[in-house]
Amino acid sequence: MTFTAISERLKTIASYCPRGARVADIGSDHALLASYLLVEDIASYVIAGELNEGPYQAALKQIHTLQARDRATVRKGDGLSVVQPGEVDSVCIAGMGGQLIVSILENGKERLQGVKRLILQPNVGEELVRRWFVENGWELVAESILKEDGILYEILVAEPGETHAPYANKDRSMEELLRIGPFLWERKEPLLREKWGHEREKWQKVRTQLERSDKPQAQERIKQIESEIDWIDGVLTCLHMDKQ
Repeated sequence: MTFTAISERLKTIASYCPRGARVADIGSDHALLASYLLVEDIASYVIAGELNEGPYQAALKQIHTLQARDRATVRKGDGLSVVQPGEVDSVCIAGMGGQLIVSILENGKERLQGVKRLILQPNVGEELVRRWFVENGWELVAESILKEDGILYEILVAEPGETHAPYANKDRSMEELLRIGPFLWERKEPLLREKWGHEREKWQKVRTQLERSDKPQAQERIKQIESEIDWIDGVLTCLHMDKQ
């Protein structure tokens, strides 16, 4: 039995799941990733977690269609509350903002006991996730950036380890690499140029709007934005030079 109704984003997340792992997929998006992990014989067991009734029922229905449903369970609950300590060794959280992912990890810390790998795909706020790793004993071990349907996605993978190791002996400061991604920067990923080009455009628009304001605080904010644009220009210059 094959399972093809899955996005490249989810396939990339699946590629980081160790073979034979017991996986919890938190906010499982109709259990599509969980189903793929089972059908492709990547995971030995999956837990699909959903907070709301509609997605929970959809996930139940999806899992029920699988021949491998004896190796899957769908649970309703908030974040990591659906997992008991030691029950899984890999956790996937995808398709949420970085702030929400961090709050799920923070609120469920005690349930990460025995977890050897976190595979996270924040829609925004990647820096917040990387910072949480550093502050909580997780070492970033891999990163991907991909584009699907016109949207850029970053996937961050971490394991318990040396939290500062990915940021050591690099040509950018740790603070900068928390924003950019140390492995993405090291590889000078072409999509980074697109990501930071979009960021520059966004700040440029904000600056243009502020320039029309006569409020005293607008000038101070313009200075901050110009500093940000200068930093982005430096990043983009390096990325373009490395391309040549």
